[in-house]
Amino acid sequence: MALVDFIAVNGHWSWIVAGLVLLALELFLPGGILLWMGIAGIATGLLTMLQPLAWPLQWLIFGVLSLAGIAIWLRIARNRPARTDRPFLNQRADSFIGQDVVLEQAIVQGYGRVAMGDTVWRVAGPDLPVGQRVRIVGSQGAVLLVEPLP
Repeated sequence: MALVDFIAVNGHWSWIVAGLVLLALELFLPGGILLWMGIAGIATGLLTMLQPLAWPLQWLIFGVLSLAGIAIWLRIARNRPARTDRPFLNQRADSFIGQDVVLEQAIVQGYGRVAMGDTVWRVAGPDLPVGQRVRIVGSQGAVLLVEPLP
């Protein structure tokens, strides 16, 4: 009972310590959720320090601040594009767009083949003879879309 009495008398410090513990946990379990809950705990403690509030109201403030912070964080995190030094890592066909290549197999009935590096790629475009230079303008899955060069 001594712990409950201590928390009842020093409620604002309990919120601040709980917020700091949540912030420390964020270091080990990153993701942003515990960060905003820790900030909400500290804010609740500071608010309670300035204006004594009943426990249910303190929990309500903590909950509202936590949920608002988490909701805003998730909205921002989802709309932020991922930064990477390898933007075509799992989109190899898209990395070839804009390159000029020579047809290894004639395009007949809309499909042919080109050799790029160590791989032979299927291409789609207008019917063209072997040896024609083409530019890659897009992709559909593993098929490169080409157009003839003059």
